[in-house]
Amino acid sequence: MKIRHVLAAAASCAVLAMFAAGAQGQGKPKLDANGMPCNGELDGALQCFKPGSTVNTVDHPYRTAGESDGRRYGPGRGFTLGEKELIYAAVPGSIVVLDAKHDYTFVKRITFEEQPAPLPLESIAGMAASPATNMVYVSTRGHLIAINLLTEKVVWSNAYEPGTCCERGQVTPDGLTLDVGSDLKNFHRVIDARTGAVKGIIPTPQSMFNHNMNMSPDGKTIFAAPNGNTMTIADMATMKPTGTITFSDHVRVFVINHDASRVYANLNNLDGFEIADVKTRKVIKRVEVPAEMWKAKWADPNQHFFGHGAPMHGIAMTPDESEIWIPDAINNEVLVYDNTGEWPRLDLTKSIKTEAPNGWITMGLDGKLAYMASGDVVDVKSHKIVGQLRDEYGRHMDSEKVLDLAFDLSGHLVRKVNEFAIGDPQAYAARMAATPKKTKEASN
Repeated sequence: MKIRHVLAAAASCAVLAMFAAGAQGQGKPKLDANGMPCNGELDGALQCFKPGSTVNTVDHPYRTAGESDGRRYGPGRGFTLGEKELIYAAVPGSIVVLDAKHDYTFVKRITFEEQPAPLPLESIAGMAASPATNMVYVSTRGHLIAINLLTEKVVWSNAYEPGTCCERGQVTPDGLTLDVGSDLKNFHRVIDARTGAVKGIIPTPQSMFNHNMNMSPDGKTIFAAPNGNTMTIADMATMKPTGTITFSDHVRVFVINHDASRVYANLNNLDGFEIADVKTRKVIKRVEVPAEMWKAKWADPNQHFFGHGAPMHGIAMTPDESEIWIPDAINNEVLVYDNTGEWPRLDLTKSIKTEAPNGWITMGLDGKLAYMASGDVVDVKSHKIVGQLRDEYGRHMDSEKVLDLAFDLSGHLVRKVNEFAIGDPQAYAARMAATPKKTKEASN
């Protein structure tokens, strides 16, 4: 019995010594997968090794456990997979879910609306998601529908005033409030993302046919574009309009930059886009695709193009704003503009021919991939098609409402993208920090 006591005391002293060593070194001891202190190095599976044994060298090649496949061990967790990345594509009546890490294989279809056979399903206007509520929000021509991402059940479905719901919506950075356009009316609703209750109304009297919208990255400013030429800018805190920008034609898809100081909008009867300065409320630049690529074709009434009644429908920024992409409906390709100089410059060597007509571009998580309404998945750096979005029947996903979402092991949403590919403040700051001074001055 005495020997056992001595050994137990020695073990306790050893553990205390290890804790002390950790406390002196980094403030807190490193714990392995079993919660025991480690005075060496932890690998990717939280196993304790001697110092230096996990260093990758030519003579001793080493890769941490889980680095290549995302697996992680731990008490009560067993052999599990890490973060799950899924593509959610909304179509009338349902959301098709695809596995982004396994060649976009079909996962399931989440049905949120059913109708008798003679009745049509409501068309989809937009989709947004919130990590704070763990819900995805689908705007239809008739309802705003909130779906729990874990149970995949409809939490609430609101029509509000019949005939006035709903257009694309976006979620504030805290995930608790939605701004959603009315169905081609002259106002927006500010909505509690948890309950669906209306918090207030943003009037847009000069934008009487609300359609697309954007929210500044800080959630303070709303840009409400109509099926018309005058966009309304509004303050989220006061729910009041603060000004307007009038473009040369009907505004279609548009994006904003990292600090919401500029608007880039594609328009009816323009293969290209116009750039507006938000401070002055003026259009400061018109960017056109070379005339020989589109003007004669567009002027010919006998030619038909898939473009929502415009030479192009869609515009996207890479998160760092180094490039602007537009889906050219006349030539059935995505055109890429270099946006690192004073004004965007078309680079035809980077054009992307899509498999099918394309009317939307969504940038994926981390800005490495872009998702086309044509179903094509494009590598942003190489401008090459690297995958296809297809449903359970092998049909390409002709959806302009696509979200790239990442979930933790408990099924909770942790990362998401915006339907509109707008500038990202962190990505932009990182690019500018790595940009030589002369280039920065030229871009200002």
